[in-house]
Amino acid sequence: MLDLGFVSAILPNKTLWEVLDFAHLQQFACVEIMCWPTSNVDTRRYAGVSHIAVDKLSHEDLLALKAQLALHPVKISALGYYPNPMDPNEEKALYYREHIKKIIKAAAVLGIGTVNTFVGRDYTKNVAYNIDKFTEVWPEIIALADSLDIKIGIENCPMFFTDDEWPGGKNLMTTPKIWDQLFSIIPSKNFGLNYDPSHMVFQMMDYTYPIYHYAEKLHHVHLKDVKVYPEKLNRVGILANPLEYHSPKIPGLGDIHWGKFISALNDVRYRGPIVIEVEDKAYEGSDEDIEMAILSARNHIKQYLP
Repeated sequence: MLDLGFVSAILPNKTLWEVLDFAHLQQFACVEIMCWPTSNVDTRRYAGVSHIAVDKLSHEDLLALKAQLALHPVKISALGYYPNPMDPNEEKALYYREHIKKIIKAAAVLGIGTVNTFVGRDYTKNVAYNIDKFTEVWPEIIALADSLDIKIGIENCPMFFTDDEWPGGKNLMTTPKIWDQLFSIIPSKNFGLNYDPSHMVFQMMDYTYPIYHYAEKLHHVHLKDVKVYPEKLNRVGILANPLEYHSPKIPGLGDIHWGKFISALNDVRYRGPIVIEVEDKAYEGSDEDIEMAILSARNHIKQYLP
């Protein structure tokens, strides 16, 4: 009913086939595969991983890969790439947008129905400015996705964690109010959410609310937990950089009640992929720690699945 998987970004040293074989061995149904450009210069954590290098594969290469993937028991839930397509540096923004288009085209050839990314944002400007910018740059991308019948899942992460992302963060699509505005501008059925509940928690919002109010827009779901530290929050307040008062955690070790979350997905009859995203620094000391994090999260989530 719900296909449990994980995000491949946490396994940068494995090949595509090693990732898929590990997933099969550990009883996962799917994996979200990262497709960053091979010439990537983004140095932030979890960026730059490319398990399918779409910028180096010809149409024939992609068709051959499609045939190979069809033989593997683990399926690809989506192709993922998370840059800032509305970066204030227009040269960078254009590069990011062009790579998103390459991934959409590759997904169509591979028979993978979803591409996950960020809307992006000029973090130095207000929401109104960025909505106007969205109106300029995103209709073309969604039109391409529509022409190929590819769903675009926008993750709802604010991308505001550090000083270089202050004050607005690098992703506009963070709250239901903004989602409504953007969905109104581009009413395509293919334009939707890669929903991650953890980003609602540190914004002090109900993480099940989007499930009940945006069920038809749920193209893909990330399973990541966070822990908010009240003592730290009491000292710095919600206007501080969010990492000053919260930490990403693996499911089961943070503030999300995953039984409640899975129950909400079942209530609206969501039947898509749910993939574990590991960004927990406590489990990044070694490859063994990373694999332990994936399996610990799997064990916690599986108790709520049929």
